[in-house]
Amino acid sequence: MKRPGKALLRGLLGLFLLGLVMALTDPARVLAQLRQAQPVWLLVGLLAAMASNIVSALRWRALARWLGAEVGWLDACRWYFQAMGLNALLPGAVVGGDVYRAMALRRAGQDTAAAGWSVVLDRASGLWMLCAIGGLGAAACAAVLAPWLHLPPGVFAGLMLAGTLLWLALPWALPVLLRWAPRRWQGGWLVPLRLAVARPDFRRQWVGQALASAAVQVLSAAALAAGGMALGVVLPAPVWAWAMAPVFLMAALPLSVGGWGTREAAAVAALAPFGVAAPAAVGVGMVYGLYGLAQGALGALALGLPRGAPR
Repeated sequence: MKRPGKALLRGLLGLFLLGLVMALTDPARVLAQLRQAQPVWLLVGLLAAMASNIVSALRWRALARWLGAEVGWLDACRWYFQAMGLNALLPGAVVGGDVYRAMALRRAGQDTAAAGWSVVLDRASGLWMLCAIGGLGAAACAAVLAPWLHLPPGVFAGLMLAGTLLWLALPWALPVLLRWAPRRWQGGWLVPLRLAVARPDFRRQWVGQALASAAVQVLSAAALAAGGMALGVVLPAPVWAWAMAPVFLMAALPLSVGGWGTREAAAVAALAPFGVAAPAAVGVGMVYGLYGLAQGALGALALGLPRGAPR
């Protein structure tokens, strides 16, 4: 199937998934929940989401510079928000925004491999910390989540903490993996990564990435929580720390446009153990999706529309 056909299919699939989730949870109740949203908390959530993505853009800039690709902070923010617009507004553009960022760096005269690795590692850094914070949140919510898995709360919390610690240690294995890479892989695309890992500031760079990624995820959880509070869903912080992991991971699946449908289904499943009604959970997912649309539109208006890819 050609690319336009795939894009249309994903768009239709996203609408179908969202419609199915709403139908199963009573569309009238979902819409009533959204109509009662408190504007102040909606604004707080939007500002938190924007702050999260500004920190993300600066994290990506730091990674790019570490890999040898120079980029100014304003360009990094502009390209990042333009990429968000592509991801949120174009059918089938789940990875289009990431490709756009890499191409923007390449168009600016930076090395192709360094530009590509900056985007790959940026995504990996975000996923790494998202799962870590989600694991800590799950451990803190063991009393509620463990019975759903028929496990004692202590065992569940211990497994979550042990798994999270192992997960957090993964980046330190990167130098070892690069040393073990086959000789034929030592050149080409791996060169920027090997040079960066060999630098004496490797540990400082990874600590900086970890702190930036933690800030991104805390702000994202705050945005999700503020959207929930706008709809009257008030829960402790550890619940939102846990819930954001499945919600954001499901939204990232390349099954629809902007995560519509999958994000809302994940919100229903993640918040159900805490007594959140399905219509309210769907509303929480939809509000967060609207934050992404708003940021993509605002980014396009304030920073300019994405330009075509370089030839």
